Amino acid sequence: MASVLRMTGDLAVAEDAVQEACLAALAQWPARGWPDQPRAWLTGVARHKAVDLIRREAARSRKEAAAMRDLAAAGEPAPGPGELAGPGGDELGLVFMCCHPALALEARVALTLRCVCGLSTAQIAAGFLVPEATMARRLSRAKAKIADSGIRLRQPAPDDLPSRLAAVLRVTYLVFTEGHKASRGPDLVRGELCDAALRLARGLAVLLPGEPEVTGLLALLLLTDARRAARTGPGGELVLLEDQDRSRWDQAMISEGERLLLTALRAGRPGPYQLHAAIAACHSTSQDPASTDWREIAALYGELIRYEPSPVVEANRAIAVAMSEGPAAGLVILDAVGHHPQLSRWPQLHLARADLLARLDRRADAVAAYRAALELEPTAPERAFIARRIRELCAGQ
Repeated sequence: MASVLRMTGDLAVAEDAVQEACLAALAQWPARGWPDQPRAWLTGVARHKAVDLIRREAARSRKEAAAMRDLAAAGEPAPGPGELAGPGGDELGLVFMCCHPALALEARVALTLRCVCGLSTAQIAAGFLVPEATMARRLSRAKAKIADSGIRLRQPAPDDLPSRLAAVLRVTYLVFTEGHKASRGPDLVRGELCDAALRLARGLAVLLPGEPEVTGLLALLLLTDARRAARTGPGGELVLLEDQDRSRWDQAMISEGERLLLTALRAGRPGPYQLHAAIAACHSTSQDPASTDWREIAALYGELIRYEPSPVVEANRAIAVAMSEGPAAGLVILDAVGHHPQLSRWPQLHLARADLLARLDRRADAVAAYRAALELEPTAPERAFIARRIRELCAGQ
């Protein structure tokens, strides 16, 4: 995809060419056998398919000529796995290309998640807390703007990277978020997405080593992903943070994340990803649930609201307040932000309310909140957890 997009600068042509190359592989490889270099085969066929697609558009003869020249001059083998090709690698280079500043920030993030990172429209909608139909329209408008405006997607020059960085950071963060806690499906965690986000974050750290928000994002992902092995049980069931076996947390990742966070903070340019990382560090440095500094976490969320004034951040602050000052105090905050239309589509709001209501012995209200979460079709492990909690609450009435 990156190779064809660099050649054509046309997102639609690149997508179509890569899809045609994959179809050709499905048709030919079972009969003829796998090529010695499958990636190089796919890239070469996709580049030729792109030229064919451009040739069909007679009105674009200039583009065809340019593409033919590029193809003839390229003669370059496809980049091998792990080789850098563009800003921080082929994948990262494509993310930078698609995060074009001509698009609004949310539009470029959503388009990149769909076209580069492979997230479905439903998954992207979950990340933005909007209906899937709304996100589908946003993606269509973004693609139409690229086509109508004649925007050519090219690797940005080094001086242009800062104008795209906020979108690239957000893309990386949302890919990890979908991997860390899948929005739907049979599994709670999608490890391949967590790993992909970590690769992007490490590539960014190599590309922009002095940028504290880049360092903060990498620290956040490491500190959070360090808990991956303990977040599910032997059968894939959900294990709450307070019940996790902390000996299964990856201490090497935690140490690296804490070191990177200190490096970022020393730069004296705070930002949201550094604050998110500091919150994650409060959990990773606690020996057990009882020693977690929830007051510090609540204060950090309060500071984070200055950078991200969103109902999600306020809802997370409510949980920290509940843990430090009691469930009634947290529930007041949750109920105050719960009327926001975005949060009505967020299962975590209803799960948090249910937990606080149960702690206050308001069992019927807690069951209603759990059922509201079920209606939003969470992952299978979350559904099983919710069903168990409803049974426990009903049995105790």
